[in-house]
Amino acid sequence: MTFLLNLVWLIFGGGLLAAFGWAVSALLMAISIIGLPWTPAALRVADYTLLPFGRRIETAPTPVSLAGNIIWFILAGWWLALGHLLLAIGLAVTIIGIPFAWAHLKLAYMTLAPVGTTVVSTPPRRRAF
Repeated sequence: MTFLLNLVWLIFGGGLLAAFGWAVSALLMAISIIGLPWTPAALRVADYTLLPFGRRIETAPTPVSLAGNIIWFILAGWWLALGHLLLAIGLAVTIIGIPFAWAHLKLAYMTLAPVGTTVVSTPPRRRAF
């Protein structure tokens, strides 16, 4: 099921375009020496944006990641999260779009403070029968 959701996400949910945008942003951050500390976080968001279903976000806050997240939130995090929130609202209008709206809400959470987060695979659920 996660394969099918990820495939539809890539085609219709904007996942491919958004992941490309995050990868280009990470490249621009790496080119400008100032943005280099946030490049790994942008690449993690790009990776999660590409295939969000079947994976979850875990945070391990440290004082350094807290400082990085505060700077990130002030400069970029709030408007990136707002964009994902608006996309989630637009997708939630239809019943078919609700899973993709949920993915955009998870992305909005991650874009608020991506420094110090990791993306882990969720184990497949076993059926009761």
